[in-house]
Amino acid sequence: MARKEISSKDIAAVGPYSLGVNVDGLVFFSGQIPIDPKTGKLVEGDVKAQTEQVFSNIFNLLESAGLTPDNVQKVNVFLTDMNDFQAMNEVYKNKFNKPYPARSTLGVAALPLGSKVEIEIIAK
Repeated sequence: MARKEISSKDIAAVGPYSLGVNVDGLVFFSGQIPIDPKTGKLVEGDVKAQTEQVFSNIFNLLESAGLTPDNVQKVNVFLTDMNDFQAMNEVYKNKFNKPYPARSTLGVAALPLGSKVEIEIIAK
């Protein structure tokens, strides 16, 4: 199975990885942190502001792949502070229609650039 790279003119990978790959119609997207594509810098602020930016980046990538949020099947959320779960969830609940995608939320010790949240998705 060959991987077809998904990219965006607005978002750049910061390492040796693809932003997304399509394998036989199943699209795996790399985790996104709250980088503002206009400045290339981490969005400052609380986890709500950072989660909003992460979803802006994710939806940009979905559009680049010809997909919409309704195509998202699985979401993995990484938080550096599980006390931010409720605040992240307040943003998250407005990003998808019911039935919501399957989801896991994990607490982690740290994320790149000091981000409070990182989100990765799988879509079809």
